Amino acid sequence: MIRIHPFAALRPPGSLAAEVACDPYDVISTEEARERAEGRTHSFLHVVRSEIDLDPGVDPHVPEVYRTADRNLQSMIDAKVLLRDPSPTLYLYRQVREGREQLGLVCCVEVEQYRTGEIRRHEKTRPDKEDDRTRHLLATSSHAEPVFLCFRDPGTMAGMMLGDTATRPVFHFVALDGVTHTGWRIANPAPYVEAFARLDRLYIADGHHRSAGADRAARAAAKANPSHSGGAEYMRFLAVVFPHDQLRIMPYNRVVKDLRGMRPDAFLEALRKVGEVSPAAAGVPASRGEVLVFVDGRWWLLRFPAGSIDRRDPIASLDVSLLQDRVLSPILGIGDPRTDARIEFVGGIRGCGELERRAGACGGVAFSMHPTSTDELLAVADAGEIMPPKSTWFEPKLRSGLFVHEFERVPEAVLA
Repeated sequence: MIRIHPFAALRPPGSLAAEVACDPYDVISTEEARERAEGRTHSFLHVVRSEIDLDPGVDPHVPEVYRTADRNLQSMIDAKVLLRDPSPTLYLYRQVREGREQLGLVCCVEVEQYRTGEIRRHEKTRPDKEDDRTRHLLATSSHAEPVFLCFRDPGTMAGMMLGDTATRPVFHFVALDGVTHTGWRIANPAPYVEAFARLDRLYIADGHHRSAGADRAARAAAKANPSHSGGAEYMRFLAVVFPHDQLRIMPYNRVVKDLRGMRPDAFLEALRKVGEVSPAAAGVPASRGEVLVFVDGRWWLLRFPAGSIDRRDPIASLDVSLLQDRVLSPILGIGDPRTDARIEFVGGIRGCGELERRAGACGGVAFSMHPTSTDELLAVADAGEIMPPKSTWFEPKLRSGLFVHEFERVPEAVLA
């Protein structure tokens, strides 16, 4: 039984939503954040990337960065750039990109269900990134950015959400990247609470470090709070939950900076030993089991033999696994893609032009991947397995600053 909770959101008035909303902290660098926040005093980047308000070159993980995030958040509240809703409720959040729409429920979910696996994960997390999110949460006493979750819709919930979009939205704007963002406040959250109680699991689509940070912050707050109870707000974290069939996963492409000493013709000959290779044009592979390869100024299609792929194995049958196991490791010597400096990962939204530029600049090779499907992702999570690194790139990203969940301030809580 999945337990979701209404909350009294901090959110901008509709007239300021476009000005406040920003990219999530983990998709832009400090330099990009500083540039995008230039002249925008209301941008939520001052909270999620607060190092932009300190001296250039400051380590983004020093205590002053997190204190600055807290001061900036409080300043936005004092200036009424963010308003606190008078009573707890749920919200709807719709994004439309290139005519494709996804509509999700904004709610709080329970840390305990993350711990028990009822909120399922599919990625490993890095301790340093967990540390960063935990410190940010404890310093600001808020979940400033939602986790991106999904669920298998039994057939009724998408329609229920769509029905509640007939009311007047609390914000509506088109961001600079062309994505339209619209939000609604739900008058009666009870039907949603009851509907989600009939589900037995949710899935993390994007936001594994935010989820892990919420868990660690909850542990620290509970330990430091002599009046701790399981119903404390820090035992919940902010999420937007989408029906899984509405989500769009883009490929996460690869660039290897060299050919491990091989000439391009020798590399192509090595590829022919693992699959069928034929000339191709730039783009996205049409089917699973195919990879587009850019080397020496030309594109090629590599097709792995269908009979060699065990589709019963949710990990080994992924295209990113096939590429790693049959090309990157044995041919190019990329043993651990998480740590090898010779490999770069490029989100599919950047297109093949970026792959050509990077591979051409270093004399290496680029791989354009067929996107992992949502069904493949859920199958991995259901099997209790971990996806290979950089397997999925979700678009559009959830904008930050549109909904903030506050929790109890526990001054003695420290990173554990």
